[in-house]
Amino acid sequence: MSLDATIWAWKTRQKQKAGGALKPLKKLVLLSLADRAGETHECYPSIARLVDDTEMDRKTVLKIIDELIEDGFIIDTGKREGKTKQVKVYLLIGVKGRETVPTTVHFDTGNDDLNSTNNGTVPTTEQFQQFHERVPTIPLNSPNVGTRNLPKNLSEESKNKKTWLSLKKLGEEIRLATDQETYEQIKNATWFDRELRAFELYNAEKNLCDELMNYHFADWLINACGKYQAREQTKSKNTTTRVLVPQGESNQLSDKQIHTFAQKLSQHPEFASQFAAAGESYDQLAARIAVKLSDPVQAKQWEPYLKQVGFKGSLQGAA
Repeated sequence: MSLDATIWAWKTRQKQKAGGALKPLKKLVLLSLADRAGETHECYPSIARLVDDTEMDRKTVLKIIDELIEDGFIIDTGKREGKTKQVKVYLLIGVKGRETVPTTVHFDTGNDDLNSTNNGTVPTTEQFQQFHERVPTIPLNSPNVGTRNLPKNLSEESKNKKTWLSLKKLGEEIRLATDQETYEQIKNATWFDRELRAFELYNAEKNLCDELMNYHFADWLINACGKYQAREQTKSKNTTTRVLVPQGESNQLSDKQIHTFAQKLSQHPEFASQFAAAGESYDQLAARIAVKLSDPVQAKQWEPYLKQVGFKGSLQGAA
């Protein structure tokens, strides 16, 4: 805990922006960060810790952190801490006091006396007293200084405001589950943002960690890719010939049915005992099942289990 950081946080004057968070809430988050700052005025409390400290919801805390960065009170140092090395390390900007050690001190050498006892690296009494009044400076070669910190020069990962979403991690999960070609299709898809909004709404109340969010979103996108490809294939077939489907049958489950029955099958004792992996949670199993159900052939094979959990009708399977 840094007393200087806490005093500094109390003295800050927050900015009220149109559509932004209330000033008292912003100060409360800043105080929570300052309460965990060390001698270098760096801190890395987890989002869950800040939520517990402030009694705000996760989205509000994340929004306020973004505003504090924009207002110049904190910066993301780029370092990561914690057990998973994913917790961001923030630096409080402008803290000064007894614990502040200036990184650079410049003296006026115009009237230096070579024989003076004050010549060299030892400052005078007045200069020493000024040490505590200096605001910590950031070295000129720091990545947090200059035009390299402008939005247009940031990487795609840094531009991403949704802190749970890691494009690098997401790409790794997709390539592990499919192949490079499918990954390229998903990355360049026009429907990516639409599916992202749907996924966040679907998981809004689940309070999953960032790693699980990326894991499930990869499965969600793979499933969505199959869904959109099936639609394109159906459109292409309809332009050449009309395919008659027997009454009471359908080519594949709807998107809503896929996710509903995936959840039910993950809880089905007989089904789960056969298909669940060791140590796999219900949510992880449901995500894998949803990907499989998007394939008409696989869905047809599992039709007996689907009927046991409430599916009505009959699946046609492969065309």
